[in-house]
Amino acid sequence: MVMVVEKTVGLPQSKQTGTLERMGQRARAASRRLAAFSTDAKNAALLAIAERLEERMATILAANAQDMAGAEARGLSSALLDRLLLTEARVHALAADTRKVAALPDPVGADIESRLLPNGMRLSKRRIPIGVLGVIYEARPNVTIDIAALSLKTGNAVILRGGSETLRSNLALVETIQDALEAVGFPVDAVQYIDSPDRALVTQLLRLDAYVDMIIPRGGAALHKLCREQATIPVITGGIGVCHLFVDESADLVRSLDIIENARVQRPSVCNSCDTVLVHRAVARQFLPMLGERMARCKVEMRAAGEAFALLREHAPGAVVLEAGPDDFDQEWMALILGVKIVDNVEEAIQHIYDHGSEHSDGILTNNIANANRFVEAINSSAVFVNASTRFNDGGQFGLGAEVAVSTQKLHARGPMGLEELTTYKWVCIGNWDVRP
Repeated sequence: MVMVVEKTVGLPQSKQTGTLERMGQRARAASRRLAAFSTDAKNAALLAIAERLEERMATILAANAQDMAGAEARGLSSALLDRLLLTEARVHALAADTRKVAALPDPVGADIESRLLPNGMRLSKRRIPIGVLGVIYEARPNVTIDIAALSLKTGNAVILRGGSETLRSNLALVETIQDALEAVGFPVDAVQYIDSPDRALVTQLLRLDAYVDMIIPRGGAALHKLCREQATIPVITGGIGVCHLFVDESADLVRSLDIIENARVQRPSVCNSCDTVLVHRAVARQFLPMLGERMARCKVEMRAAGEAFALLREHAPGAVVLEAGPDDFDQEWMALILGVKIVDNVEEAIQHIYDHGSEHSDGILTNNIANANRFVEAINSSAVFVNASTRFNDGGQFGLGAEVAVSTQKLHARGPMGLEELTTYKWVCIGNWDVRP
């Protein structure tokens, strides 16, 4: 059973009870109702959610403070604590992002293409909602709002399952969403939350194919592996970032430092932060001391291989430098740690990314157009950057509004999954009383 947590233990109360199958039934019914709402109606619902978020700031932050206290007591890492934390500024940002989604064009109902067939019939591909989404995520309560906003804008119902460490925060957010939906005449069941921490419910959700059309996991490698192995529903995987920046021999070294700092330090716990810097041998002796000094200033520990380790130890005395272990270049650090390696040329950099990357976000820092083109051509990550931080691989930064996830797979969607990626299409054929000969 998916049990409602009682208010007597200090938790907000969600609006659903009953089995997971019953939640699926209600979500399916809600998705059919959502498909009939106009763009204006969906936008009004999103604006109501944004307003409620700010009105209920104190309640949301109080719930988050309880989650933070529990997470600190459990010894969660600083990276996870940062993901979990809500502040007034972050809640205002969630409300602002929700308003941005309301302002975006609605893809539902748009014709992707249209043509007149030789027999006179008009054939088009029209965007429609996917239906019901199941989203499983960890330690990031902002995801609750992002997913709800994008799902509602595209006419999809959603069943959410967050981590146990964010239970109070997520329940406060879902209660806020559901109350806003109820106030504007939308089905409350359009956004539901599995409020039991029982992990067996994750497997049940993965097999709820009678009602759920797509699963989106947002978490670590273990969660993605579980979803791929257990789901009887299509799974969109992504969000695991082992991301690289390659400093080419022609790069502006000072500007490269600024980009590397931004990519590693700004939000070290997120999937598009840089994990490894590859440095062309021709500039390594000049650049690595500069990198060591900058990373020391930013309190970043470096894991360096071979010659890079020796150079950093000798010429960057203030830096924390450890010799890279055999698996260090396969790590998504999610902390102030940076892998460093010297490579001979762009081809070796490309090969390293092939061997150790996750096809998430990778970039080259260069003033050589031929090398830039070769890198972009060869690297098949969801986003490839030239002279820019990997931190830009984000739905908001790409102008998509919020995002459900960053997909690293090759079917249906790649990169930040915004509104269009939450739609599918149907063929519409308009004839003139035609019969097939």
